[in-house]
Amino acid sequence: MAKKDKVQKTNAVRILDRQKAEYELIEYDTDDDRIDGVSVAEKTGQAEETVYKTLVSTAGTGKYFVFVIPVADELNLKKAAKAAGEKKVEMLHLRDLTEVTGYVRGGCSPVGMKKAFPTYIDESAKQLGRIIVSAGKRGLQVKLSPEVLATAADAVFVPLRK
Repeated sequence: MAKKDKVQKTNAVRILDRQKAEYELIEYDTDDDRIDGVSVAEKTGQAEETVYKTLVSTAGTGKYFVFVIPVADELNLKKAAKAAGEKKVEMLHLRDLTEVTGYVRGGCSPVGMKKAFPTYIDESAKQLGRIIVSAGKRGLQVKLSPEVLATAADAVFVPLRK
């Protein structure tokens, strides 16, 4: 018996379901390996300024922080460190991403990581009715209100961009 062609639920989607959150899933093709945020915005037909990427940083052994910013922007590490209450943060090495978060590059969601880390969303998100972030796997995005994302990720809004 063939299974119905339905989206596989990720940790992020299960958490949103448990919270009875309102969201929309958006699938996109990853066959061309263009999984950067700007390409994802283009592939999904979404405005670039509404698509956000999830970045993970570290302030030393065992100290991890999650930052969510618009895909076309760069994370200001000084602002990120200030938000995290650290002197300095640096980007987590890609080779460590899956071990730390449980997610892969191009499929890292701020919701549903292996462990809960302090999470910060760029304040620009508050101006938007809906934003789009990874739903926890390549080829799947979730569109939701910034407030719903903040609740699901236990995040706060702070200035993070350069």
